[in-house]
Parts: sequence; C-alpha cells; structure tokens
Amino acid sequence: MYETVRPVIEQITPFDDIESEHIKDVLAWIDSGTELCRISKPDNPPKHLVSYFVLFDEANQSVMLIDHVKSGLWLPSGGHVEPQEHPRTTVVREADEELQIVAGFDTPFKDNPLFITVTRTVGHGQHTDVSLWYVIAGNRDEQLEYDRREMNGYQWMKLDDVLATDIRKLDPCMHRFVGKMQKELGRQAVR
Repeated sequence: MYETVRPVIEQITPFDDIESEHIKDVLAWIDSGTELCRISKPDNPPKHLVSYFVLFDEANQSVMLIDHVKSGLWLPSGGHVEPQEHPRTTVVREADEELQIVAGFDTPFKDNPLFITVTRTVGHGQHTDVSLWYVIAGNRDEQLEYDRREMNGYQWMKLDDVLATDIRKLDPCMHRFVGKMQKELGRQAVR
C-alpha cells in the first residue's frame, strides 16, 4: 500500500505553503509505517486516507457539492480508502455507491489527484482525514441518484460562486481547491 500511495502524493504540485506542508506531513506519515486506512469507524486509526471526487462540468465551469448528512457542510463526494485499494479505485467505487455513476477521468486534470489536505473532522468520532482530491467529469444537466444516507442533496456551483460562499458552509479547504483548479485551468488555456 505504501509503495502505491507515496508516488500519488509525490506527483502533486503544491498550490500554496499549506499544501506544501500537508504533502511533507503525509509523506512522513507514510514513511512511519503506520496504518493508512480506516480499520473501524469512526476513528481507528485516528488519521486515515480518504479520496474525494469533485464532479466538474467543464463547459459550465461548475462543480457539484453534496449536502453531507453528518458534517452539515457542503463537500465533495468521496469516501475512505480501503486496505490494499488504490485511492483512484476508491473514487470509482464511491462514485458508483454514492451517485450511481461511472467515474470519468476525462477532465483537464486526468486521473491523478489535483489537491491534498490534512483536515480534522467535525462531529462525533473526530479524527484526521488525509484527503486526495480527484476531479471527474460531470454534467450539471443530468439528474443524479444519490445515497440519502450520506447526503441530503446536491448542488452545482460555478467556480466563482464557490469562492463567494461563506467558507463555514463548505469543506474548510474548498476555496483553496477551487483556486488551484482555476490556476491550473488558466495555465492549460495558455498552452
């Protein structure tokens, strides 16, 4: 597992000093040999690997966020990486389980995570999520079926609207993620 996850982390180009520190922290965590995946809910071990996936409608410059039942925040979809599972495989599995869709990595960001965060969760069983943020293709005009145990609903938001939303309603790293998306999209448009 360690040999699989380390290269995934190493290929991430940090957006800012925070992400740079998160990458260093995660690489040291991997090198420590500790368990990377959740063994039992909600917090064993107290730090574990998660794969987020953000549906991106490139034509509309919009992302889909879910109204997460447990946290009360608007977040990307995703889930915990299972032992011996590649984090990209987690995205494929969770996209099917949570939204009944096939994860398509045919976005400008390809099939590697764009972003990484190390975040303390809120609510019962607080723990630290090491989250890899993948971007998959979506279409805001398609109606999605979703897992009502995980989410109260979903909404599509233009990238600028995400940045205009009070961060207390979102994942605490959402503004930085969208900033990184916009930077990468701008860089690719110049090519």
